[in-house]
Amino acid sequence: MNQSTPTQPVRVGDDSSPSRHVVVAPGMCSGGSLIFGQIGDWTWEAVAAACHTNVHAARTSEGQPAYLSFYYFHVRGGDVVHPHGLTFGDELQVTSRVFQFGSQSVITLHRLAPAGLGLADAPLDPAELYEHPHPDCLYAENFNRWIARSRPSSNRRLSQVAPPDFAYSGLPRLPNAYSPRTLVGRARETGSFYSAGPPCLLAAGPAHTSEYALDVARDLNGAGLVYFASYFSIFDTALLRVWRSLGRGDERFLRRKVVDQKVGYFGNADPGAVFTITVRRWLSTAQPRIEIADMAMRDSGTGRLLAVAGIEIDVEAS
Repeated sequence: MNQSTPTQPVRVGDDSSPSRHVVVAPGMCSGGSLIFGQIGDWTWEAVAAACHTNVHAARTSEGQPAYLSFYYFHVRGGDVVHPHGLTFGDELQVTSRVFQFGSQSVITLHRLAPAGLGLADAPLDPAELYEHPHPDCLYAENFNRWIARSRPSSNRRLSQVAPPDFAYSGLPRLPNAYSPRTLVGRARETGSFYSAGPPCLLAAGPAHTSEYALDVARDLNGAGLVYFASYFSIFDTALLRVWRSLGRGDERFLRRKVVDQKVGYFGNADPGAVFTITVRRWLSTAQPRIEIADMAMRDSGTGRLLAVAGIEIDVEAS
């Protein structure tokens, strides 16, 4: 792909459907969480434009800071564009679309396409993501909910509350058939995106459990909350420990090809927290190249479920 100067976002149709030409910069790509953080920034920008709300400085009706938190982050990688396959200078056409999802939440969809693919510059149809994705593209689905702290000094009890100027009624509705509520609700209830003994999957060895101490120099954002992209890094740290225990080298981990990744965010944490992360591995009988890491993160002191992740990896590509 050739380099060019990044352009400003171009509106397509209405404010709920921005599109932009992107040149991948060093801060967007790595073997870690940088691309997820960038997609999250695009989500905030898209919601701000679509809902005419300053999401970066939103306030509740009582004047307390309100945050557009990530409740569910889903990425589906393509043959050309996949989460850890980007490098400096790659050119992308990023098309997004924001959908209303109740009075306190939104769904934002993104398509990251190679710039030369020639896809129509039109609003992103959700059927494309959910039913017939283009094989070369990366797709992302973000389910965001407004939250605020119940106590100024604690991240443990976060209330769901939207700022009064959150204008969502003019947004298009996501068809019910594509709603992630049931999927995410089941993951929160069971601690897994995969039910016990899921069809077409075979357990690959015993569960692996490790601890992770919250790193205040890396894992907190400017609001003092655990940064949503840090959850990706924390899960990757646990996954890397498993790979090393299997005799797989770090270079292979960096080359891993993520086909599908889901993260459900169910809690935050205060400085000093220690997490217990359980990793279960599954092998797909239908797709022998696919290995699944099924992970749950809990507060080590209380057992409180904080997050769940499911990562499908093409192990032959790595």
